[in-house]
Amino acid sequence: MKIIDAHLHFVPENPYFQEIAVRAEHKNTEEDLRAVYQKYNIEGGVVMGNRGVDPVDHSYPEFLRYCVGIDRDFLVSEDKKKSLDQVEENLKRDTCVGIKLYPGYNKMYVTDEVYEPLYDLAKAYKKPVAIHMGQTAGSRAYLKYSHPLTLDEAAVRHPDVNFVMCHFGNPWLLDAAAVVEKNENVMTDLSGLLEGKIHFPKLLEQQRGYFDALKTWISYCSQYEKFMFGTDWPLANYGDYIEVVKWLIPEEEWGKVFYENAKRIYGL
Repeated sequence: MKIIDAHLHFVPENPYFQEIAVRAEHKNTEEDLRAVYQKYNIEGGVVMGNRGVDPVDHSYPEFLRYCVGIDRDFLVSEDKKKSLDQVEENLKRDTCVGIKLYPGYNKMYVTDEVYEPLYDLAKAYKKPVAIHMGQTAGSRAYLKYSHPLTLDEAAVRHPDVNFVMCHFGNPWLLDAAAVVEKNENVMTDLSGLLEGKIHFPKLLEQQRGYFDALKTWISYCSQYEKFMFGTDWPLANYGDYIEVVKWLIPEEEWGKVFYENAKRIYGL
């Protein structure tokens, strides 16, 4: 079975990512990632940008593509035109497959007018907008901005833009399922659900209610063509993540969720 990781991070020089990689029994290096991809037949991945909007800062191994991340620096930029031009330069690249937004961290709803030029660019270049939805890392972000229901209005306003609800809006699974099921232009990935190295049978025994709920609301959507395998690497262990997603998704849908959907949605 071929696999694409639709959501990872790749900042090898970053001490924070190195620390969390160790907890997942990986190394935050290109060499380790290549070895893991060969082991699990992972064809490639989509990096969620953590490097600003300057195209010069986005250089990745040939098996990775990326979404340009829109962080606080963009939102408070005094030269918005320059920043937007830089975003557009990224989108002109075949290696850039979309835009990534962080509303909980940036403390702005996805319907804020500051994002409108970005949606125009996404529409023009026919590339999706991936959005961090659900729980945030650390306590300084505001959850109200990352609730999955906030994406509903943006999706309705922009029917010609495809959105990816990252992390399936976890832990607001019911709301996330409703938004994905209702809106033809909203897809989702299953990244960020695990952290570190786990023993799934034991974790399932401890948190059966949560995993049953997750499986229930994925099934509720009945649209497996909208779900993508993702890990948030180096946050979690690849072998563990594959095992968990296989448990969540009916076997007859594995081809779509692990590979075909990412290929189609991100134009890989």
